[in-house]
Amino acid sequence: MDRNLYRDLDRHGARYPAAAQFRSDAVSAETRAINLAVAQRLATANDAAVDAASLRRAFARGDGPIPATAPSPRARLMHAADPGGRLVPLRVIAPPVPRGIYLHMHGGGWMLGSADMRDGDMERLVEALGVACISVDYRLAPEHPYPAAPDDCETAARWLVAHAETLFGTQRLLIGGESAGAHLAAVTLLRLRDVGLGDAFAAANLAFGAYDLSMTPSQLRGDPARTVTTRRVGERIGQAFLPANIDRRHPDVSPLYADLAGLPPALFTVGTLDQLLDDSLFMHARWVAAGNPAELAVYPGGVHGFTAMGGELAEAAHQRIEGFLQAALPRVEVRGAANGPMAAAVDRLLRMGVHM
Repeated sequence: MDRNLYRDLDRHGARYPAAAQFRSDAVSAETRAINLAVAQRLATANDAAVDAASLRRAFARGDGPIPATAPSPRARLMHAADPGGRLVPLRVIAPPVPRGIYLHMHGGGWMLGSADMRDGDMERLVEALGVACISVDYRLAPEHPYPAAPDDCETAARWLVAHAETLFGTQRLLIGGESAGAHLAAVTLLRLRDVGLGDAFAAANLAFGAYDLSMTPSQLRGDPARTVTTRRVGERIGQAFLPANIDRRHPDVSPLYADLAGLPPALFTVGTLDQLLDDSLFMHARWVAAGNPAELAVYPGGVHGFTAMGGELAEAAHQRIEGFLQAALPRVEVRGAANGPMAAAVDRLLRMGVHM
């Protein structure tokens, strides 16, 4: 094959030959510039010893690699109750007539972030797909170590399964998250399957997740080119989230080691310069080997969290994610009077870009 042909292929993952997407010449000039800017901002941050509260304030301001987004004016607060009556806050952004519901778990290493940190992405999904987006404000480490966050996400998922039809008029459920949120989404799916709710969610959008908390080779390598996370950062996060005596390869901690049979179709998104690259490569392979449909989208030059950093690479990933979730939603069918409520709902969906 002509070497020059590699440079002419789509630079955004899906059409690259498997080996070519990891080549340095597959990375666009724009992506290199974005990565350099991130590296410059984080030149000393990765080794800084800062308390969790200060880190959270900086994270919320967008001082790190992930820029802050404006809160959605239409977001509202709901709650899911766990068996003991404790309430889990849920941030809801919904269109008038949802086609489905996307249950979202935010990232932040299980110790940073909040349910409003990805309002911009949730608004985009509402407009593009006509879904309601529900983001879980789960408890954070180190104040609330494992299993607090997975327990909160499971509570939210069980609540949604029980109340989706009554509250939102649909039972078509999707799930997903980024980084620690992708880990929590995978753990939630496994917990639901183990209690007979394996078919509750129709698709899983899992972006650059951590699926092996005993650390995969790419986590252990500690390549300094991986600008957002390093081995030292990963070790600190793990120590904050996990009790000292826990088995880090327990399936509820590291879903890579779980029996993955009976799970929904999944899209795994990751960049080639992500410290968690191997987590997505390995998890995708095991997901497929367990008999589940799965897609793997690898993006040349993408660092951890690249979908929130702007540019053509992030846009390509967002479009791939939207297409994947779109395929899991029911087609819009027009019934009844041409000018009735259903017709108005269909008109709204068409304006969102939903094709019948």
